[in-house]
Amino acid sequence: MKRLSFRARLLWILLAFAIVPSVVLMLAGAAAVNRVLPLLGGSGAWERVAQSGRVVTSELDTSRLTASQRRALRQHEQELNASLEQARRIQYLAGRAPIVMAALALLGLGVLMVVASRVAAHLSRQLSRPLNELVGWAGRIAKGLPLPDQPPLKRGAPEFAILRRRVRQMAEELETARETELEAERLSAFREAARRVAHELKNPLTPIRFAVSRLKRDAPVSLAETVEVLETESERLETLARTFSQFGRLPEGPPSEIDVPELVRYTARATVPDDVPVTISIADGVPLAWAQHEPLARALANVLLNAVDACADGGGMSIRVSRGRVGGGDGVSIEVRDGGTGMAAERLATIWEPYATSKRGGTGLGLAIARQAVEANGGTVAAESELGEGTTIRFLVPAATSSSNRDERLEQPALRTGA
Repeated sequence: MKRLSFRARLLWILLAFAIVPSVVLMLAGAAAVNRVLPLLGGSGAWERVAQSGRVVTSELDTSRLTASQRRALRQHEQELNASLEQARRIQYLAGRAPIVMAALALLGLGVLMVVASRVAAHLSRQLSRPLNELVGWAGRIAKGLPLPDQPPLKRGAPEFAILRRRVRQMAEELETARETELEAERLSAFREAARRVAHELKNPLTPIRFAVSRLKRDAPVSLAETVEVLETESERLETLARTFSQFGRLPEGPPSEIDVPELVRYTARATVPDDVPVTISIADGVPLAWAQHEPLARALANVLLNAVDACADGGGMSIRVSRGRVGGGDGVSIEVRDGGTGMAAERLATIWEPYATSKRGGTGLGLAIARQAVEANGGTVAAESELGEGTTIRFLVPAATSSSNRDERLEQPALRTGA
């Protein structure tokens, strides 16, 4: 047997609550009227009273009465006849009252059913439509599908609108959590692969480097160029292994207070060639950062190296340090903007991905390592770029505002990275 829908069940329940009590009350009223009207009529008693009254009036009528007595007698006779006529009318109505009351009850019941059905249908729609919509949303959330973008229709009580907003907010938070978990698992898999690659590269690299050094010392002049190639490529492999090793492990060591302006000046001097113009601007009131010094320095160096490559055809770069907000608290913003050709939106969306690179011989791990280092310290990364306008990379790291904030941020890296 097919089960009724929620709206149908609700409609029948509302109709039952509206009609059943009304039918019971109508039947009880009809029974009460049918029993009370005959008692109110009393036609038999009035007939007996009228008969005895006629005998009395006929006897008095033959007596000698004064004019006033005779008028009073006639008035009494008229009242007696009127009361008898009224009792007969009531008796007549009492005999037909059940039929009339039944007809009125059926008519009232019909009107009540029409009104009740309309009201019950309206209430069932007002309750069932929003609930059916929310049930559909729950199914889409369970399947990982996005909720409808169009604004929902104004159905039901205002509480349903609040419930819709809360469900939509919950769906967005669940989707964010799902994406964060997938991203953490993906990065964990990338890091594991990078650790294995670094391990496999390091094992043969040591004897290769020793062999190249021996060849460079003992090989004849005719093999000098070949030995130089071997040395260059072994150095490149060693650099590659070091890069994979850096990405394969999370930053280690305790966080500390960092003078970000000083860190930026030193890293720029050590990383950017003299032929690339650099403009460094420091905003007033920049607080100390709370992070791991070496990972943050390496992250900034990777970004500056990418900016140098972007400025290969001319142009310079600018670095700005200012106050910011991260994680609901104070932070320090490091913004690096290059004067390169920029990049398309499709490429911009993948620059933080491991192994995504457009440089010849690049590993695609520079920005991935930078992102890993910043997020492991409770910060965030962002990028903006337009073709012909250059690219801007922005780091936000927490500020060393108080010891309580430091303790709280120490717990954030594991939660944020998922590793």
